[in-house]
Amino acid sequence: MTQSDSVPCDAVGRRIACRDEYGTVRFVGKVASTSGIWLGVEWDNPERGKHNGTHEGVQYFQCSHPTGGSFIRPQKANFGVDFLSAVKDRYGPEGNQGIQDCQGNPVHWCKKPIELLGNPGAEIKQRWFETSLIVSVVDCKVSQVVDEDEISSICPNVIELNLAKNLFVSWDQVAQITRHLRKLEHLDLSQNKLMLISNPVSLSDAFANLKSLAIQYNGLTWAQVLECAPMWPVLERAHLSSNTISVLERPVGVLQNLTLLDLSSNPLAGADQNPLAGADQLVHIAYLPRLEQLILSNTGLTSLYFDDVQPDGKTAMFPKLKSLAIDKNRIAEFSTVNELNKLQSLEQLKFSDYAMVELEKNSKTVRQLIIAKLEGLKVLNRTEISADERKGAELDYRKKYGMDWLKAGGNQNPEKNRPNKEFCAEHPRYQVLIEKYGPPENEEMEQQKLFALKDQLLALTIRCPDKPDQKLLEKKLPDSMTIQKVKGLLHRLFKVPSAEIKLTYITSKMDMEIDINNDLQPLSYYSIESGDCILVRW
Repeated sequence: MTQSDSVPCDAVGRRIACRDEYGTVRFVGKVASTSGIWLGVEWDNPERGKHNGTHEGVQYFQCSHPTGGSFIRPQKANFGVDFLSAVKDRYGPEGNQGIQDCQGNPVHWCKKPIELLGNPGAEIKQRWFETSLIVSVVDCKVSQVVDEDEISSICPNVIELNLAKNLFVSWDQVAQITRHLRKLEHLDLSQNKLMLISNPVSLSDAFANLKSLAIQYNGLTWAQVLECAPMWPVLERAHLSSNTISVLERPVGVLQNLTLLDLSSNPLAGADQNPLAGADQLVHIAYLPRLEQLILSNTGLTSLYFDDVQPDGKTAMFPKLKSLAIDKNRIAEFSTVNELNKLQSLEQLKFSDYAMVELEKNSKTVRQLIIAKLEGLKVLNRTEISADERKGAELDYRKKYGMDWLKAGGNQNPEKNRPNKEFCAEHPRYQVLIEKYGPPENEEMEQQKLFALKDQLLALTIRCPDKPDQKLLEKKLPDSMTIQKVKGLLHRLFKVPSAEIKLTYITSKMDMEIDINNDLQPLSYYSIESGDCILVRW
């Protein structure tokens, strides 16, 4: 088959860009009922495609998505440029970065001086490259390496290199660049579709000093990460967010230097959203000996557990873990927080979950409970925990569950203080707090009981009398909820600006409509009770 001059001879398997879309060439040739040469492309974004590689009943190529493919003319495909051309275009004279002439006079490039030597046609010695520590060619359509031997002389001191969103197809191509950057420590390869090689360890010299690697949005599985890992002998920080990692395996002989592992936005809970799947998977990475920071945000987790020790013990898992992010998950039970207290070194936690706030009805209460349950925690949701805040949280916790402690067999007399196993499992730090502050007094527990009654839920009916087509709503709201927050809720329900909402209510005891006109007061201020009806107008 004779190909058009605009189509590389190795086009099949190459990455291309077409306007703002990226894809992989799966077919080059003629298509029935058409003239000329076509490229069959599997797009990264399946919405860009139209079919699965089939035209008029003939399968020209295969796609992983049923509508991920389409045919385009070769002239519409950008097969990319070589690395040094992209670097020079971005930072060099061709980029018109303040270059005025090439007559041997000093010029400025990116606000850094460069020196032009010799006559106008002589090679330019670019001091900026020699001193630069960071080079970025993000989204520059880099697809190959030409004049590989020049890389080390042009940018010898690069420590950080960003190659994200380019057109590389294999790790060999990346290694052609990195093996000449002997000081390289930080590399970003996100949004590149890289084929694996048969002998990854053969490329380890190209990443000999690499400490930080980002490969995000690459479609990788954990098995593929482990397969590649021999290439990165001293890697310390792995950013693997937004891949397809759902099944973990224990790293054997690789990744043992990791201090940071980012698995955020990966489906650890699995496609079936098994409530325990994610927690079960974590045991496979629990013995990385140097891991200090683990990011599990938005991974579908519903719980965490370390079943190698009793509720008040310290787990052997994650022995060096200081920082953990488990926000944007589906964790609603405080038993997970109890489990986190088993970690030996945990100091920082990012943990914001709407389900848990909904359960406690107050984000501040959730923060206090987490602080009280985690003895070594120093920073919660990026806010430092002061000594006064910890003391207040622990005293409130001790008071909040005082009645439950007594019912479970607790006693203010130390010799008779024997709460049952169920209570100790649910509140493993309670006994420690009693030793620290003494048992709660009867007056404290009575006061707490009154607070609990005051914050009871009200079963209310919500009606829009001027909107007969609007269905009645049944809501349970805490009587401590302010009118301002009630209006915020109604704004979300009815898509009406809060400022336009006017509220009244009808009590179940008498047929009388009463104005609700102070946004800063709670529902209890108006003596609203369960069974009452709130009327909403706008």
